[in-house]
Amino acid sequence: MIEFLTPVTKQIVAHREVLPDGVIGKSIDMYQDAEELPDLTGVTFAILGVAERRNDVDYIGESINFEAIRKAFYQLYPGNWGTKIVDLGDIQPGAAVTDTYFAVKSVVAQLVGLKIIPIILGGSQDLAYAQYRSYDDFGRMVNLVNVDQRFDLGNAEKPITNKSYVGKIIVDQPYNLFNYSVLGYQSYLNPPAEIALMDKLHFDAIRLGQLIGDIKEIEPMMRDADLVTMDVTAIKGPELSYKYKDSPNGFDSREVCAIARYAGISNKVTSFGLYELKDFDEASNGASLIGQILWYFIEGVNFRFDEGDLDDQRMYTLYKVPINDEVLLFRKSNRSGRWWIELPIISSVNNKLKTQTLLPCTYGEYLGATNQEIPERWFKARQKLEV
Repeated sequence: MIEFLTPVTKQIVAHREVLPDGVIGKSIDMYQDAEELPDLTGVTFAILGVAERRNDVDYIGESINFEAIRKAFYQLYPGNWGTKIVDLGDIQPGAAVTDTYFAVKSVVAQLVGLKIIPIILGGSQDLAYAQYRSYDDFGRMVNLVNVDQRFDLGNAEKPITNKSYVGKIIVDQPYNLFNYSVLGYQSYLNPPAEIALMDKLHFDAIRLGQLIGDIKEIEPMMRDADLVTMDVTAIKGPELSYKYKDSPNGFDSREVCAIARYAGISNKVTSFGLYELKDFDEASNGASLIGQILWYFIEGVNFRFDEGDLDDQRMYTLYKVPINDEVLLFRKSNRSGRWWIELPIISSVNNKLKTQTLLPCTYGEYLGATNQEIPERWFKARQKLEV
């Protein structure tokens, strides 16, 4: 791992020394000696910068650093956390972008294998492709949740960009993707063909306006996610900086922090990536918001709740809802009160899909089923299982 990393800058090391006692920066362990990584024993989170932007469709040669974000995050006070955080510095752009992808895949895979959650600060969002590929060797299907104003499907036959990386995820082997969900998309920013393709592939997409009306709709999707990515252009541009002037609509700062907290609370999420970051040296407000997004994600992880074995009948209450020729089976956790709906095990499908037997849902979806409304996510998930 160490061969792919460069230590945090001397400016960051010096900045930590002048911080007041009790803030995150005083307790965080940093990679500052090029010869030795910090001790990863007992670590829960690893911050990792990836200063790669060459596959950004708008790239004109500008560089990026994450010093302002680190400073903003370091100066925050922790919650009632019992977790250890390390900052592993940055992965610098390789000779080719594919070299950067390989480095990200290798580092993230090692961290996930050590039960450490990587928090990736990234340039262009095509880096999410490398984050996803880091799950290749775990031998199971994964769910990707993307907080974004666009689907980023693109044309998989053309070179990868930050607007087309999802197409590569879908078509490149090995095929590990079970579900792709986009939260906060804006219709006028997406080609009609991509909107139709999302539906054809039985992927989930919730429009910005729907989520702003009820941000809690995010929770079941996050509960089922393995990796979460966030394109920061999904945030209202003025809340970040003048450099995001092309994003007049989007989530506000409170909403995006709530989203990060929901991602953290999910027991399944094992990596979290923030992408499309720019240089915030002259935009302290944007750096502060990114730092607070990190804070809320970590806060969420610290509030994770053990549901117990939901295959144990003592741990849940079963509700049977007949709809047409189907009987939908809902489980309500006796510990948390959260809801799931059962998916039928289909013996003819690939073994990697057989673990997908419970789908998180809401109480509202249960009520809808009692009114003969089949939950859309259940229907889409079953369609995928039957392919």
